[in-house]
Amino acid sequence: MFVRMIAKAFLRQWKKMLMIAFTIALGASLATAMLSVMMDVEDKMNQELKAYGANITVVPKSASVISDLYDVGDENVSGTYLKEDELGKIKTIFWAFNIVDFTPFISTEVTLDNGDKGQVTGTWFNHHMDLPTGEELDAGIASLRSWWTITEGEWLDEQGSHSGDYAMVGTLYAQRENLSVGDKIHVTGSAADKELEVVGIFDAGGDEDDLIYVPVDTAQELGGLEGKIDSIEVSALTTPDNELAVKAARDPSSLSVSQYETWYCTAYVSSICYQIEEVITDSVASAVRQVADSEGQILNKTKLLMILITILSMVGAALGICNLVTASVMERSQEIGLMKAIGAHNPAITALVLAEVMCTAVIGGIAGFYAGIGFAQIIGHSVFDSAISIRPMVVPVVGVLVAIVTLIGSIPAIRMLLNLRPTEVLHGR
Repeated sequence: MFVRMIAKAFLRQWKKMLMIAFTIALGASLATAMLSVMMDVEDKMNQELKAYGANITVVPKSASVISDLYDVGDENVSGTYLKEDELGKIKTIFWAFNIVDFTPFISTEVTLDNGDKGQVTGTWFNHHMDLPTGEELDAGIASLRSWWTITEGEWLDEQGSHSGDYAMVGTLYAQRENLSVGDKIHVTGSAADKELEVVGIFDAGGDEDDLIYVPVDTAQELGGLEGKIDSIEVSALTTPDNELAVKAARDPSSLSVSQYETWYCTAYVSSICYQIEEVITDSVASAVRQVADSEGQILNKTKLLMILITILSMVGAALGICNLVTASVMERSQEIGLMKAIGAHNPAITALVLAEVMCTAVIGGIAGFYAGIGFAQIIGHSVFDSAISIRPMVVPVVGVLVAIVTLIGSIPAIRMLLNLRPTEVLHGR
């Protein structure tokens, strides 16, 4: 009997039930899309933010101490170096897969033919490495500093035709020395002299525009610094800091065993820095706070925005359901009054109405869920140029939200139903 009454209600009021299902589907689709994007946005946003450069720098421990004591930049500290042959170890740490790019730097002073002093900076451009894990890696500033604009020529290609004595120069340096692609620069270092051919002129928008960049081995030969590097810049996917990460960054030894395990096994920037220090001898790894903090703030604000959109969509759905269910109860007031007159109790009638609405909600929720998955993919391809991964957690969360919104939206109609008096309704009042 109960099921038959629900079926008849659907047949008689199919338009209103369809509107209720449509309202729930809209809310569920938006909630599904926002929650799916929110749960996957961290990786996507991290990938996008990597275009703004490295978020970790690694320097020799002695250089870091001198820099802290005398408040000088690392470029002003000489005679302290890291070992080039340990670079591959960065990709062997616990969070190796979160290291998306890195490149070393080595600077040496040179003298030009006109007697002027200059600085040559050695780095990777598109360096190929065979890692200790058996994997291969291509890394360098061509990808790490993707915002550099090549105004003339091309990127120096270490793996191709530019494996000899070639260089890239900044726009300021090229203008001052009147250099163009194909010109030669003769430089003399403390250990060797070289004639460098300019293959590209870049605009970095910073101090780099007044420098000469060459492959690492070229700079090492000029300064007699074989196997040595000044610093390493690392681009890593990180998790925004919380209280645990801040505490660990100050002193990892202050953590309890469980806190240490949680921190070490979470991709906080401090955790990744700590693990890099474990594999690079006598090094200090520190976060580039302007980049790392900005990433965390952007991610948190993006997630907050999506949560607010989800909440507003659910509130809108609840208001729509409230109006539709209330209108349905008003239309059926004589039917409900007759049911009360022949002995039906309020709990039974309430259960009937709620069962009708919940059945409609299930239909609308399922339709909205699949529509939301489609919306999430549209957002993913439009904003991030990649698909959004749908997490299993989204299904129960959306189900609970739909149930809560449906119940809340039905409250005014249930109150009206409970206050309905059979004698007044049946007499047309």
